[in-house]
Amino acid sequence: MDFGFGQEDQAFRDEARSWLAENVGGVTDRRSWERTLGAAGWIGIGWEASGYGNRRATLTQQVAWAEEYARSAAPPRSGHIGENLLAPTLLAHGTDEQKSRFLPPIAAGEELWCQGYSEPGAGSDLAGIRTTAVRQPDGRTHRVTGQKVWTSLAREADWCFVLARTEPGSKRHHGLSFLLVPMDQPGRIEVRPIRQMTGTSDFNEVFFDGAHAECVVGREGDGWRVAMSLLGFERGVSTLAQQIGFAEELRDVVRTAVETGAARDPVVRERLVRQWAELRTMRWNALRTLGGSGGPGAPSVAKLLWAGWHQRLGELAVLVRGAAASVAPADWSASSPYELDAAQHLFLFSRADTIYGGSDQIQRTIIAERVLGLPREPKGAV
Repeated sequence: MDFGFGQEDQAFRDEARSWLAENVGGVTDRRSWERTLGAAGWIGIGWEASGYGNRRATLTQQVAWAEEYARSAAPPRSGHIGENLLAPTLLAHGTDEQKSRFLPPIAAGEELWCQGYSEPGAGSDLAGIRTTAVRQPDGRTHRVTGQKVWTSLAREADWCFVLARTEPGSKRHHGLSFLLVPMDQPGRIEVRPIRQMTGTSDFNEVFFDGAHAECVVGREGDGWRVAMSLLGFERGVSTLAQQIGFAEELRDVVRTAVETGAARDPVVRERLVRQWAELRTMRWNALRTLGGSGGPGAPSVAKLLWAGWHQRLGELAVLVRGAAASVAPADWSASSPYELDAAQHLFLFSRADTIYGGSDQIQRTIIAERVLGLPREPKGAV
């Protein structure tokens, strides 16, 4: 597999780096930043020749943009879910009418999306969802009732794509549909933030009480296939950008280990070197997958690799700090809220890495059954 960066890729990278350097400093809020990205043509560059995105970019140029964005210290993307998850799904399964309605506002940074998949009791085992949707007399719209959980950006999003059960009495993967739901429905949609151990609320619970669903993507009852197609897009080019962030975190941990003297411990040194080597391995595995050589289990392998790696990095981040990692910063005042420092936040947040986005157990089951051909796990097994 030849995944090299040519002269055109380097020129594209230079343009991206220059634009980011000129514009990142002027960010005021994340929603206006999305509109700035859209106006400059940086949203939808991976939509190929769809006619709905902005500038076109090859796969290697998409990688270059993602890496430069991660290096620029630009704010986390609020439009990621719409651009990188919903948009490719609409391009693959949506009608021309749906593409014309929803893709241009995503490309312009005007409409933000969230994902309505997981539920209490149906997180990693998504086929167990109980949220229902009843088709209305017009034959196109539905009324959605149920609860979703761990919904990122639900408080900011304009729309939510929801996996719901549209066939009464159906079980598991059958009778599900992929619905598009506007979030501005007072009295019918309630969003409750979930406070995490880090003190932040990045995720939310969402309650639907007869909420209006605009349309179905794909055929009614074919939602499982559409939903799985979307999850295949989830771990694409953005994985490489994620690894740039990981590399920055690793550098901070190494720097701290040197400053505190922890790096003199041969066991700590060995762990730091292993983290570096594993990160390089993850990069080459991601490039191999993007080049089409990953195979059907590649997304699950990638999730297993980075989740465990990032969790171990969080443990190292507090280990090299020593006792200082367990107390508030030296300049903290009891009269002000206690803010976690970067190492503390990394350690606490990374506890969830092996759970969200499909737990390690689920990823191993997928690899065992769908790649290695091992006997299927009995349903209901503990």
